[in-house]
Amino acid sequence: MTARSVIPGTLHLVDLQRTLAVKHAEGDLADVVLVPAPSNDPDDPLNWSPRRKLLSTISLCVYLLMIGLAVSCVYSIIVPISEDTGLTVADLNSGTGYQFLLMGWGCLLWQPTAQTFGKRPVYLLSLLLSIGITVSVPYVRTAGSWWALKVLQGLLAAPSESLAEISIADVYFSHQRGTYIAIYALTLYTAGFLAPVFSGFINDGMGWEWVQYWCAIWLAIGFVFCFFFLEETNYNRHSILNEEAQLAEATTHAHTDEEDKAYNDKPAIVEENYAAQMPSHTQYQKKSYMAKLKVFDKRRPVQHFLFGVVRPLKLMTFPVIAYCGFNYGASLVWYNVLNATSSLILSGPPYNFAPSMVGLTYFSPIIGTCIGSFISGKLGDRLVLRLARRNKGIWESEQRLWLYLLLVVAVPWSLIQWGVGAAHGIHWFGLVFAMGVTGVACSVGAQLAISYCIDTYKDLGADAIVSVICIRNTMSFAVGYGVTPWVVNLGYQNAFLVAAFAGLAQVLTFLIFIKWGSRMRAASAERYRQEVQKAEKLGIAH
Repeated sequence: MTARSVIPGTLHLVDLQRTLAVKHAEGDLADVVLVPAPSNDPDDPLNWSPRRKLLSTISLCVYLLMIGLAVSCVYSIIVPISEDTGLTVADLNSGTGYQFLLMGWGCLLWQPTAQTFGKRPVYLLSLLLSIGITVSVPYVRTAGSWWALKVLQGLLAAPSESLAEISIADVYFSHQRGTYIAIYALTLYTAGFLAPVFSGFINDGMGWEWVQYWCAIWLAIGFVFCFFFLEETNYNRHSILNEEAQLAEATTHAHTDEEDKAYNDKPAIVEENYAAQMPSHTQYQKKSYMAKLKVFDKRRPVQHFLFGVVRPLKLMTFPVIAYCGFNYGASLVWYNVLNATSSLILSGPPYNFAPSMVGLTYFSPIIGTCIGSFISGKLGDRLVLRLARRNKGIWESEQRLWLYLLLVVAVPWSLIQWGVGAAHGIHWFGLVFAMGVTGVACSVGAQLAISYCIDTYKDLGADAIVSVICIRNTMSFAVGYGVTPWVVNLGYQNAFLVAAFAGLAQVLTFLIFIKWGSRMRAASAERYRQEVQKAEKLGIAH
């Protein structure tokens, strides 16, 4: 089998007979093939020590937390801002909508920038410039200036939407990726849910302006932490593996005819790992701490940047990528519906919650997000290995999608409990519990979409995720404008009954990809191979 015949997203993940000449995991997972194939370079992110990987993950979470707090802090203080500045609530909400739209489409700028100059400078610049935006917000007095600041804030926060997932994929193997994508989503959603809680209490004690000043302080702390501890993860794996394979071939005896036949009959994923397993005479020098603090990765020509801007738009035509964007967007839609109606429902009769109490109810979706992250992360990775072992060691990227079965119940139930329950004035605990289940559903849905995309098109992951995020945030932007009049005109009961059945239909689309996903991946294999080869020639394949 040659590389051309490989179906993206189909891997020989488990070596049941322990006979493949590839690198394996250690301990209880000694039969698991390491995918992607690590090189022999100690500075290859896949070869980092557990401590070094943990520090990288913590640094990434610090970045996500600080950016997430800054972009989500206005949810619970819209009214105080409106009263003080004279801006209408509609103007303020429009600015927030533009912010999230740019958080999606801004990835078209930041992702190729990260591939050209490195991920580390993008993260640092995002934090540093966001400080200036947040300290400027208290001086806003016109709708135009509010919109302009929110557009800039969305643009600067865009790396949190697409680049972080690729940083995780740079460091962890396929059988580990679900857990750490779950940690990413948990951090991002937790920041979004915590921000309204913090900002409500800060507003009560110090005024809404200090919500922005505290966000600037947190961003500054995040910048300092990431400057000293967040490493660059860009690594040109393909050229390194090819170099090691060539050096090894020059110092080893030729295969016999039978060996050649046996070798060529192995899956192509094994061929790729074989190069990393062969002895290499390449000499590597481990980076010093000062070298790790270097801000910029090696610079690549400008045409690489332009290539990175255009390619995500082309990748939207891949069925799997379009599906991941749609499902991720749908998951965010239910989160937006919750945000748009929580204050309306809980502040009004019969509940009459104070703004600070409305903020505290967000601890329920935080708990739900934690549960969802565990389900799609740790349990999801275990499911992947179990299904691969049952499938003679072969893993199909659709196998992770079986976790959507949980959402077949969770999504419609939570929407009915929330909307119909509010229409009939049920006890507030029923509504808060529904918020928690929504948190589970949003978390699982988002993480499965990200994992399915990266698992299928790992070598195009940086651009594929941009495609997914652009689709997701465009859906979110559109729904943000329509949700309030929709609920007001239909009423809570009818609106959320429609939402529940729409959500059920959306979740059930995973069955289409369980049935025909592998055929769609096979049909895209040649286009995928061509795009990967273009990236390798430009030196931007990681």
